[in-house]
Amino acid sequence: MTQLEGTCMSSDKRRSDQEKLDRIVAEARSNRQQREQGYREQALKIYPWICARCGREFQGKKLRELTVHHKDHNHDNNPPDGSNWELLCLYCHDDEHSRYLVEEWYEEATPDGEQEPPATHKPFADLKTLLKDEK
Repeated sequence: MTQLEGTCMSSDKRRSDQEKLDRIVAEARSNRQQREQGYREQALKIYPWICARCGREFQGKKLRELTVHHKDHNHDNNPPDGSNWELLCLYCHDDEHSRYLVEEWYEEATPDGEQEPPATHKPFADLKTLLKDEK
């Protein structure tokens, strides 16, 4: 086998691997969209088109700004009665997920298994002493 043939074969393999990866990603996206459409459509039928946090109402083209939030953060938990969902506007939904991330960060234990306090600095620890000195 010549060097040129070896290069062509490895190039063909990379191309077929990339095509396979592209198909897998496209299928995963399609499945996700179908799953989201299913529970989103259900949630829009069950709940009023109002953000559960800020109370903003949605109609027409603005309805796309209303999202379905999974209360337990498990996107596969979609009971038919909608008990794991709430409708949130884009802004409140982002806020909810950022709070969840912050909460997770503070709940992490240290490598030795002990819970560390979020802050150790006490800026007002000597305030009483400083105020006594001024008198």
